[in-house]
Amino acid sequence: MTSSLVLSIVTFLYAASMTAYWGAWIFRRDAFGRAATALGAAGLLGNLAGFVMRWVESYQMGVGHVPLSNMYESLIFFSMMSMAVYLVMERQYGLKVLGAFVAPLCFLAMAYASLIKDSGIRPLVPALKSNWLTAHVFTCFLGYAAFALAFGLGIIYLVKTRKPDSPHPLMKALPEMGVIDELMYQNVLFGFLFLTLGIITGAVWANTAWGRYWSWDNKETWSLITWLIYAALIHSRHVRGWEGKRLAWFSIGGFAAVLFTWFGVNLFLSGLHSYT
Repeated sequence: MTSSLVLSIVTFLYAASMTAYWGAWIFRRDAFGRAATALGAAGLLGNLAGFVMRWVESYQMGVGHVPLSNMYESLIFFSMMSMAVYLVMERQYGLKVLGAFVAPLCFLAMAYASLIKDSGIRPLVPALKSNWLTAHVFTCFLGYAAFALAFGLGIIYLVKTRKPDSPHPLMKALPEMGVIDELMYQNVLFGFLFLTLGIITGAVWANTAWGRYWSWDNKETWSLITWLIYAALIHSRHVRGWEGKRLAWFSIGGFAAVLFTWFGVNLFLSGLHSYT
């Protein structure tokens, strides 16, 4: 069995988990919720297995590197980190409705990865042959995963504010707005911490690879823009007491900046960090 086959199975597991989470939200049946969590956990384990298998396959091919060097591998890693962070939150807070928003992100990431034609294992260019690459990508994508959860919570908050006292079952299944607000902010803080570490490790890596810590490369610039958006959100929360809708919209806008940093720079701009 190859990593590609395992990861294809993972795509279907995330799709099934997504469907079950939707069923749990719409029909409010515990059986759907239990199935959704089990399928999500199975998908996560398969995701991890596929990631490790691809790593082993790279050594079998004589290439030997952590699978974090191209778009295909980054999508696999993002799905894994997002589901892992979500399941920890679900276990701690029992917030299954968030799975109806996170599981689709994991499924879409895996589905998009499956459409990438050039997904084979390739030798690394000299600049990528560094342990700092692993530290940089791991911390950045752990931050991205937390921002994805904050994004989902932001959508839930905005949906809730439309009719906060609605007796409709779908609305009643949503958590209280204060709970959503607090969890959204916690994820922003967690993501900001790891994005900061990602930028720092990236700067060290850049100095090792190219002899300078910062070069205003397009991806570096957009990473800084994303960092500033979340920094402004955190500052405004503490200084001006921002919460609720403002926090939700900033969380959604911040994640849009994350997606552009990740995808947009590769598609529309060029630079040292661009990959396929």
